[in-house]
Amino acid sequence: MRRLVSLLLVCALAAALKIHAGEAGEKVFVIPVETEIDMQAFHYLRSGLREATDKGAGLVVVKLNTYGGALDAADSMRTILVREKLPTVAFVDHNAASAGALIALACDSVFMSPGASMGAATVVNGSGEPMPEKYQSYMSAIMRATAEHHGRELRVSAEGDSVGQEVWVWRRDPSIAASMVNPEKAISFTTAQAIEAGYADGSATSVQEVAESLGISNPEISYYQPNMSDTLLGFLANAAVRAILVTLILGGIFMEMHTPGMGFAAAVSLVATVLYFLPMIVTGTMPAWIIILFVIGVVLVALEIFVIPGFGLAGTGGGAAIIVALCGALMANDSITGFDMTGVLNALMTVGAGIILTIILVLYLTSSRGPKVFRRHAELMTELSNDKGFVGVDMSVSRYVGSRGESVTVLRPAGKIRIDDHVFDAVSTGEFIPANRPVKAVRYENAQLYVIEEKAGEERQG
Repeated sequence: MRRLVSLLLVCALAAALKIHAGEAGEKVFVIPVETEIDMQAFHYLRSGLREATDKGAGLVVVKLNTYGGALDAADSMRTILVREKLPTVAFVDHNAASAGALIALACDSVFMSPGASMGAATVVNGSGEPMPEKYQSYMSAIMRATAEHHGRELRVSAEGDSVGQEVWVWRRDPSIAASMVNPEKAISFTTAQAIEAGYADGSATSVQEVAESLGISNPEISYYQPNMSDTLLGFLANAAVRAILVTLILGGIFMEMHTPGMGFAAAVSLVATVLYFLPMIVTGTMPAWIIILFVIGVVLVALEIFVIPGFGLAGTGGGAAIIVALCGALMANDSITGFDMTGVLNALMTVGAGIILTIILVLYLTSSRGPKVFRRHAELMTELSNDKGFVGVDMSVSRYVGSRGESVTVLRPAGKIRIDDHVFDAVSTGEFIPANRPVKAVRYENAQLYVIEEKAGEERQG
């Protein structure tokens, strides 16, 4: 009997150790989002989720400490989190305001540190002022849809006529999510309020504690560390950088049209084009038609420059094709759900800003105030001075037009005349003029005085 009890105890201990070994050491991958929400943050999140999958992580923790940022970037981050197959947890370490609240709501679970806050998702412009109602309504719809994505769960009712009964309730109340978007009085939660409202699953002071709250003991925690490639791609994904690259692409093409041969402007445009499309090429998000359309646009512009005189249908069509390709590349890279109106407007705004900067830059560089190194391609800058071997035409002789003198030699029709003791080359405008005859200069052309012979009667009338 004693041996049987000992055997059962050994088996139970082995089973417990096996269960514990299965729970312990589970990989938890942490992606910090602790800056302004922009397209760089989106690229970091996307790269982090891919790395988590490659490393075989069982849980992804999005560590949030942000005051918000761009709506398009936040919406892209929300979508990629909603579609992620790995379990995701938002750990609000301090702040998850505005766009940060949307990202937290997109995760499967939410934990907040003591003293943290979340909410207030009002859409504002660059000056911090609330955007028009249609923008607030759109953001409110995104928040509501994200809350509805978590679905309903069966709970025991503690209110109304159904007290004690099991009812289906929203895991995240959509009406609360929609109320977070209010320019006048947006809802925000403390940690305790978020837990009470069902918008947080608990409180934790560290990622370790978050993992343990989810039943993972001794988690193997690793953090996403952006490498140089991720940092470069994230930098190139910034809207301001993209607008500058568009300026360099279009400005380089325009300057090259006014410069003989292939020069510096073409090189700048080529480098800017590579940098512009690089994030899309690396991530594999750019459809082939964008490259084809861009190449067609460049070919049409090249034909206009080198083959077809002026700037007509080929140049206009080529320019339009390039602009459409630039916009399409942005939408293909940033959009997770496809081409929607938000993506179209954001792409048009970025490329439009680049076009405006191009116009301003070209006008400045080709103006009298621009640097000579650029102006010399748009205007004649060479000084035709005598010390460089150029011979100038003396226009001072033109002041003798209307003066009288006499012919020194026979003008047949060219010859020489004398006016005020000065001898000049001259050409007769009519018949040949013998020597020593009175003449009158009537015009000055092609560095020559043109004269007529004055008869006796004409001389008295003059």
